[in-house]
Amino acid sequence: MNLSLYGLFFGGRVQPPAALGNFNAVDAGGPGQLVQLILNILILIGGLYALFNFLLAGYAFLSAGDNPKGVEQAWAKIYQSIIGLVFLVGSFVIAGVIGIIIYGRADALLNPVLILP
Repeated sequence: MNLSLYGLFFGGRVQPPAALGNFNAVDAGGPGQLVQLILNILILIGGLYALFNFLLAGYAFLSAGDNPKGVEQAWAKIYQSIIGLVFLVGSFVIAGVIGIIIYGRADALLNPVLILP
């Protein structure tokens, strides 16, 4: 598959990146796969960030010793990480409910199928 838009302006052909071979064509749902990949990456980053915060909070909790201010800050970080994970999981629930209401499928927003002309 050659992209000839470059050829219109400069008289040459541009080869698409090899990674585009992992996606379907536009009419077969390729953009939906790309959106799903981006969502999966964002969810993974959110989970890793929460895990990293838990580790830092645990280290801060252990190194606080008898300092009540340090213990309080460590607990605050633990609570913030838990709240972040609740929001991350809650977004799945909200997306499922909206998907059922609007599209009749719980995974409609998490597994998009873009219908293009």
